[in-house]
Amino acid sequence: MTYNLTEGHLDAPADVSVTDGLSARLGIALPSDYLDFLRQHNGGEGFIGGNYIIFWKAEELADFNRGYEVEKYAPDILLFGSNGGGEGYGFDIQSAAMPIVRIPFIGMERRYATPVAKDFPDLFAKLAIPL
Repeated sequence: MTYNLTEGHLDAPADVSVTDGLSARLGIALPSDYLDFLRQHNGGEGFIGGNYIIFWKAEELADFNRGYEVEKYAPDILLFGSNGGGEGYGFDIQSAAMPIVRIPFIGMERRYATPVAKDFPDLFAKLAIPL
């Protein structure tokens, strides 16, 4: 799949050594479509439609999740980015399908996670819908 921002930039591909061992390092079998994204673009930021998004680099995932204390406040969610403001985007790893959710950073609790997309390509499709 080709991923496009309406404004902004997507970074160069992640190093193969990073993507190949990422699931093992995180202890989570990441969705193949997300790994494909990282193989094309190791992060980036900009607008998809009217929605701003920052995709974290593969090397940053563990540090950002640890820094936001996601496991403590929102167990079974793995964040991979944010809206540049008060919300993060992540995978709900409690579900085998690993849908994408949006969750507030302030008052982060699993119960406040809002379903956004069924998978990574769907995230781009949903965010592209005019506000």
